[in-house]
Amino acid sequence: MRKYYFISTEHLKNKLWFRDDEDFKVGMNKVALLAGHTNVQIVCFVLMSNHVHFLISADSWEDANRFITEFKNHYARYIHHKYGVWELLRRNDVDIQEVENSEEALERVIAYIQMNCVAANICGHPAQYRWGTGMCFFSDTERKGVCLNTLFRNKIQKLVHSNLDVSGYLLLGDDGYILPESYIDVKAVEALFKTAKRYDYFLRMSSKAKTRMEANEAPGFKDQVVLSAIGDLCYTLFRKPNAQALTYTELTELMKQLRFRFSSNIEQLCRVTGLEYEKIAKMLDSI
Repeated sequence: MRKYYFISTEHLKNKLWFRDDEDFKVGMNKVALLAGHTNVQIVCFVLMSNHVHFLISADSWEDANRFITEFKNHYARYIHHKYGVWELLRRNDVDIQEVENSEEALERVIAYIQMNCVAANICGHPAQYRWGTGMCFFSDTERKGVCLNTLFRNKIQKLVHSNLDVSGYLLLGDDGYILPESYIDVKAVEALFKTAKRYDYFLRMSSKAKTRMEANEAPGFKDQVVLSAIGDLCYTLFRKPNAQALTYTELTELMKQLRFRFSSNIEQLCRVTGLEYEKIAKMLDSI
C-alpha cells in the first residue's frame, strides 16, 4: 500500500533556487520529468525562491528520498551550467515525513504547501501563483496545452534539460512549462476536500495563512523582481555595473534604496544579495 510523504527543503538564507522565470520553468519541467522516472505520484507541490515543498505518494521512504535527491541533482546541474554555481544545493538539507491518511492530516499538509506563496506576500491566493499546483484545484478555468507527443524530441529535451524520455501525454502550457494538472490526480485531491468551500476553509486555517494574517501586509515584490532591479540601481545611483563593484558606503545606500522602493525585509535582501543577515541589519541601522 502506498504511503504519503511530505518533503521540504531547508530555506536558503542568502541564496536563491530560482533567480528568474526561466529557472522556475525549468524547475516545473524537472518535476514532471522526474515524477515519471521515479516511483512516486505527485499530489501537490510549490516552488519558492529559496525552497521547495512536495506531497507525494510512494511505496517507501527510500522512493521519496530518491525523488527529491534526483530533483536536486538534475536542477543543480542546470544551475551549474547557467550560473557556474556547483555547490548551491549539495548542502541544502531535506526533511521527509510520512503523513497518515487520517484525521484530516492530508488536507492540512496540502493547504500548508499551497499557502506558501501567500505567506510570502507574493499573492493573495494560491490560484494566483504559477510555480506549483496552486492553479490546479477547484479552478473555474481549464488551462489548455499541447501534447508533448506532437513536438520534436530535441525540443522536449531542451524543455526538460535532459535526455531522459518524457511521457508524450503530458501537456505543455502557453507559459512554456509542463502543466501539473497533466500528471497529478486533480480529481483525487478535490474528492479529498469534497467541496471548494471546504478546500478554502483549510487554506484559511493553515499555519501559513495565519502567518500571513498576522503580518497584515499587502502582497510584496517577488525576489526575482528585486534581484533584477539591483543592476539598474547600481548603474543609476553609482554608475557601477553590479553590487560587487560597490564600496561599503554605496552598498549600504543600495540596501536602503531596496528597502524603500520594494519594502524588502532583511530576509529578502539576504536572499537576493547573498549577504549575511547581520551585515545587512548593520547597514540598515546606520545613519
